Amino acid sequence: MKRIMAIDYGDARTGVAVSDLLCSIVGTTAVVPSRNREKALADIVRMAREQDVGEIVVGLPRNMDGSEGSRAALCREFAAELEAASGRKVTMWDERRTTVEAHNILSQHNYHGQKRKNTVDAVAASLILEGYLAFRGR
Repeated sequence: MKRIMAIDYGDARTGVAVSDLLCSIVGTTAVVPSRNREKALADIVRMAREQDVGEIVVGLPRNMDGSEGSRAALCREFAAELEAASGRKVTMWDERRTTVEAHNILSQHNYHGQKRKNTVDAVAASLILEGYLAFRGR
């Protein structure tokens, strides 16, 4: 079985979470600088190859009413580029409230300032991956 990777795509930083070998829990996380989109794409493709990822899940930021805005369009575009560059199946996954939940988790664990800024995207990617793995397990 190949691992599953989740992506929380952002303008400045992109959170990455990769499942364990059994695809049951989050195994590793990372944050990739993403101001240079091509470099971020190359870094993620490299990570997917190194960690034997078979499927990639990209968070889709929907509005609370379920509609999609400009941010969702950017994520869909990135996902299409990622699928072409990696040769792996890319699935879009509703990520509503993951960043809010990530900030709450980090607050509860006393992560503030720069420490939080450098971690929140990886936590959000972990929440995307956890939701997707739970869905697959049903």
